Amino acid sequence: MSLDNRAESVLKNLVETYIEQGQPVGSRTLSKLPQLGVSSATVRNVMSDLEELGLITSPHTSAGRIPTSQGYRLFVDSLVKASTLTNAAISSLSERFDQETDPETLLSHASDVLSELTQFAGVVVLPNHAVARFHQLEFMRLSESRILAILVTEDGRVQNRVLPTAGGFSDSELIEAANFFNQRYKGNTLDNVRRLLITDMQRDNDEMHHINQTAMQAASKVISEEEESSQTDVVLSGEQKLLDVPDLCQIETLQKLFDAFKTKRDLLDLLDRSMKADGVSVFIGEESGYSALGECSVIASPYEIDGKILGTLGVVGPTRMAYDEVISVVDITAKLLSQALTNVAKN
Repeated sequence: MSLDNRAESVLKNLVETYIEQGQPVGSRTLSKLPQLGVSSATVRNVMSDLEELGLITSPHTSAGRIPTSQGYRLFVDSLVKASTLTNAAISSLSERFDQETDPETLLSHASDVLSELTQFAGVVVLPNHAVARFHQLEFMRLSESRILAILVTEDGRVQNRVLPTAGGFSDSELIEAANFFNQRYKGNTLDNVRRLLITDMQRDNDEMHHINQTAMQAASKVISEEEESSQTDVVLSGEQKLLDVPDLCQIETLQKLFDAFKTKRDLLDLLDRSMKADGVSVFIGEESGYSALGECSVIASPYEIDGKILGTLGVVGPTRMAYDEVISVVDITAKLLSQALTNVAKN
């Protein structure tokens, strides 16, 4: 939608004033803003045009107007500029990530940081089997009938499984099996490894050494269990902060929202869409397609390791939020998390 400069200026100032004050904005209030420099009557005429376009609306019979979802969308796409955090703030934030070396702790920490900085709900979708890449598999003999399988992904996550074996293996045989497996599958996504395993295990058993068959069977079990445990892994922080947001104070609205947090399905689907986008994605109100998020905006961004996207992180808050600030926080947090995970993976 294209607006002339005056209409853009009125819409921008109306949205910013409403975000700041939380009250319907009238023409008289806007006309007093020095950056507009027009009369109340002129503002009133422009607001009438904006209302006809569906960009603003009147919540009741007063002269004040508030942005619609469509108005917010135009504001975010064309009129808002992401605020820039100071170098000192970025350095302070970076130090908080540098102090962590465990990948799962880093992901949880990112969710906490998002909530703390925005005072809304922070969410991080953990890497799943479709994108997490296999790095290394190790075996450790526990007894004649049990081995410990250690699965490491490229993002640094580690999964341990104790598995029964049909026969005893020496330490050197277990090292040989792990080397065989690592050389064969390293760098593939866990999803691809699982598919390759199914094909390879269907080959003639005579073509493969017994210990390598055992390695494949053990790895197949570990990867299958890892897939099951990571299907709906979401770290959510600060959702209770939304109880203090006036725009979300209605019981029915909160109940739908917290039900969505509990089931995670809708939130996962929405955040999954942002993995396919370049940079920060903003979903406003009913744009999400889910009624539970109809009064909310979700701002999300992918995070990665060495250019490989692993998952997404974001903020869930009311549609009346300081988009410039939240977009900046989400963007910076995604970059800092990506860098921290890359450093952990290399070490």
